[in-house]
Amino acid sequence: MIKPVPLDKFYCLINHGVTALISGKHGDDANVMTASWVCPLDFSPNAKLTVVLDKSTYTRSLIEQSGYFAVQVPVLSQLDWVVKLGSISKKDHPNKLDGLPLFYQDGYDVPLVSGCAGWIVCRLIRNLENQQNHDLFIGEVLSAWADSRIFDNGRWKFDEMGDEWRTLHYIAGGQFYLTGKSVVMDE
Repeated sequence: MIKPVPLDKFYCLINHGVTALISGKHGDDANVMTASWVCPLDFSPNAKLTVVLDKSTYTRSLIEQSGYFAVQVPVLSQLDWVVKLGSISKKDHPNKLDGLPLFYQDGYDVPLVSGCAGWIVCRLIRNLENQQNHDLFIGEVLSAWADSRIFDNGRWKFDEMGDEWRTLHYIAGGQFYLTGKSVVMDE
């Protein structure tokens, strides 16, 4: 079910403007937060992405300490978790992750959220000016995977799956949109 995504195709997991889950870990302390500003940056020669992480977030401090993070692509069936993880801080709610199904991929000490459509593990490319002045973090993509039921061969299969498998797009004020119907042009 979880299948590797070639690094030169990782951007397909996030280039449609998804609301993402960002996870980080330092030592035994882990956290997951919701983020809407995630963007592919480059795919050659090294795959890279950007994510905006406010200075007040707990997850940001874990990423700054460890130098690694993960970006996950949640689906509609995970909406309650997406809202919870984006609404409360582990600073105030130390048990924030209780009940959240997490797993680890071999070789990476970053927690991943089960049930997502895709997962991307990154090494932080430190740029203190961007991080301090713009809350902008750059990650070098080390590995990416997708649930092959919904993403395979560099393509989303939204039209073949039920709505519960569509990715989320946060607008504002508690309003989300789902990825819509595809339109395919002749090549």
